[in-house]
Amino acid sequence: MQSCFDCIQRPERMFCDLPEDALSAFDQIKSVRLQPKGTVLFQEGSPPKDVFVLCEGRARLSICAEDRRRLTLRVAGPGEVLGLSASLSDTPYEVTAELMDNGRVARVRRKDLLLFLRQHPDACVRVVNMLSQDLHVAYDRVRSVGLGKARRVHQTRTL
Repeated sequence: MQSCFDCIQRPERMFCDLPEDALSAFDQIKSVRLQPKGTVLFQEGSPPKDVFVLCEGRARLSICAEDRRRLTLRVAGPGEVLGLSASLSDTPYEVTAELMDNGRVARVRRKDLLLFLRQHPDACVRVVNMLSQDLHVAYDRVRSVGLGKARRVHQTRTL
C-alpha cells in the first residue's frame, strides 16, 4: 500500500485524513518502506533531514542520560508523525526514534514537507494542532511530576 488513499486507518489519523488535493500532494512527496524492528529512524542530536509517519508498528522515543543509558520518554504508535518539531524549527532531533516492531514507515524529506505546508494551509493547520497537543502533553507530564513530588514533600512535612 503506497497511497494514503488506500489506507483503511486514514480517517482515524489526524495527519492522514487530509482533503483530497492535499493528500494527493502528500502521496507525491513521501516514500513508504517496510522497516525491521530495531531500525533507528533518527538519532537525538542529529540535524533534521526527514519527517516520519508511522503507518504500522511502534517506535520508542528515548533520550540519552548523562551516564549513556537510554531513557524511554514514550512509545509512538501508528498514525503518529515523528521528527516534526525538529524539522520545522531546523534544530537537531530532540529524541531518538527506534522501531519496536517491524513497521511500515512513510518518510518525507524536510524541504519537501516545508514546501507542501506552504502550498496546503489545511495541512499546516493540522501540524499546528499536532504540535500544540504535544506541548500540552508535555505540560501535563511536567505538572504531574513536579506537583507529585511537591505533594509528597508537603505530606512528609505535615506528618
